[in-house]
Amino acid sequence: MAKNLILWLVIAVVLMSVFQSFGPSESNGRKVDYSTFLQEVNQDQVREARINGREINVTKKDSNRYTTYIPINDPKLLDNLLTKNVKVVGEPPEEPSLLASIFISWFPMLLLIGVWIFFMRQMQGGGGKGAMSFGKSKARMLTEDQIKTTFADVAGCDEAKEEVAELVEYLREPSRFQKLGGKIPKGVLMVGPPGTGKTLLAKAIAGEAKVPFFTISGSDFVEMFVGVGASRVRDMFEQAKKAAPGV
Repeated sequence: MAKNLILWLVIAVVLMSVFQSFGPSESNGRKVDYSTFLQEVNQDQVREARINGREINVTKKDSNRYTTYIPINDPKLLDNLLTKNVKVVGEPPEEPSLLASIFISWFPMLLLIGVWIFFMRQMQGGGGKGAMSFGKSKARMLTEDQIKTTFADVAGCDEAKEEVAELVEYLREPSRFQKLGGKIPKGVLMVGPPGTGKTLLAKAIAGEAKVPFFTISGSDFVEMFVGVGASRVRDMFEQAKKAAPGV
């Protein structure tokens, strides 16, 4: 994850550098207010004025340079400059090329798409399985050989163990119950505060019956995208059906 983050940061820095290079360049030199510029023109201190829109690049007779901006249209400015024998140069405004314009207009969207893809890959656990793995269940399956928990490991809960003992018999020999028309319950709801042994009891049922055990946290079904949680629930039950009988 750290390597991917560094890679995306480098890409973002490069794109930002290219974006800034295509953008309009800022004028070099110091900035001077317009009033000071007019005052120096009247004092015959200005040698050249390069006008680019509202921007004026000024060269003084002592070779000092600065930039000023016309706050409003000044119809007397040109006459005033020519009267003081200031060399006036008109420059066309800088316009980005067609390629630069397209890049500037699409860059924010491309950056957002790149960030979205990055977070999608991180939420998928680094990618590698494609976008379809985003809705897959994160349930962890323990095989019957991996489960060592039995009812002997569950302290107390005698009534609860008696209630689920019949489930263990059904999971062990389902054909015996099916011959008599018996149907296993669709599920068992265990209610109690955290830490009272609900998960341990469910694991003990799987351990006693020697069947696979699927475990997952409720928070793994919560996502900011609509439908992802429901997709993971369906996928988990599909996995459980393939490994049936199981808990």
